[in-house]
Amino acid sequence: MIKRNLPFAAIAVIALVAAPLLLEPFRLSLLAKYLCYAIVALGIGLAWGQGGMLTLGQGVFFGLGGYAMAMYLKLSESGGGLPDFMVWSGVEELPALWAPFANPVFALTMAVAGPVLLAVVLGTLVFRQRVRGAYFAILTQALAAAMVILLVGQQGLTGGTNGMTNFFELFGADLADDSTQRMLYLVVAGVLGVLYLATRQLVNSRFGRLLVAVRDGEDRVRFLGYDPALIKTVTFAVSAGLAGLAGALFVPVVGIISPALLGVVPSLELVVAVAVGGRQVLAGAVLGAVVMGYAQTTFSEQFANGWLYLQGALFILVMTLAPKGIAGILGRLRRARTA
Repeated sequence: MIKRNLPFAAIAVIALVAAPLLLEPFRLSLLAKYLCYAIVALGIGLAWGQGGMLTLGQGVFFGLGGYAMAMYLKLSESGGGLPDFMVWSGVEELPALWAPFANPVFALTMAVAGPVLLAVVLGTLVFRQRVRGAYFAILTQALAAAMVILLVGQQGLTGGTNGMTNFFELFGADLADDSTQRMLYLVVAGVLGVLYLATRQLVNSRFGRLLVAVRDGEDRVRFLGYDPALIKTVTFAVSAGLAGLAGALFVPVVGIISPALLGVVPSLELVVAVAVGGRQVLAGAVLGAVVMGYAQTTFSEQFANGWLYLQGALFILVMTLAPKGIAGILGRLRRARTA
């Protein structure tokens, strides 16, 4: 088991130590963005790869975490006054919903607790009714679409279509400074490493074995006296919490949060990334998010008019030749070398 994880551990150490030394600030910021997506992918790998719950609405939880952090940043920069977009929208008094987010502890707590609470409510309602498979996937996709409509329609409260941007400081540090971006990268990379180890421990625990059993035979698990609805709800909530935390980290790294980043299409792209990396392996989900993020950036820079086709071709190629994703390819190579 230790030898099997040595390559991933080596890559993680190199990324953490060498990347800030080798990459220019802009590229390092892009890598930090990919790692934020990797945290979301980790949750998808847990819910879909281990639990069989194809969730197409992770952008909702990612957005809730991102907007919670953005609200704190806006209030911090305005000194307790109205954020700039509210002034432009004609808002005369700070909404009561915004006031608690002036406290950073509250904002960070809600960035995780908000998505977890929503997932618990949704999971309890859905899984108790034994909704699963394509029906669950469509439901989460509809949730993402409804969330975008809600955010766009609340111009004075959320910034509408444009969302929130123009963040300048985080806890007194200048976000435009290279040293701050380097520190943010280290924080994101460290958080991803800790969450990966924690999630992997969860998968290897008794709960993880029950989760796989629910995926492979939910009715059998129920007949054995366990509650599949509870197991799936807890897993869904953990996945949502990971996405919310990723959204909170994403905002200071990228400098924007808007409905375009959390709708149906971004949620589908994250699922595609997990499929490319290998949904049944947590490390594969992380790798897939980074690879697809890098491919998206590279293709869009080199082929501005056709990068979506190239990205789609990459997905089709991997899924055709390796249905288990990149992790499956690496697994076959390792077994062949051992043999």
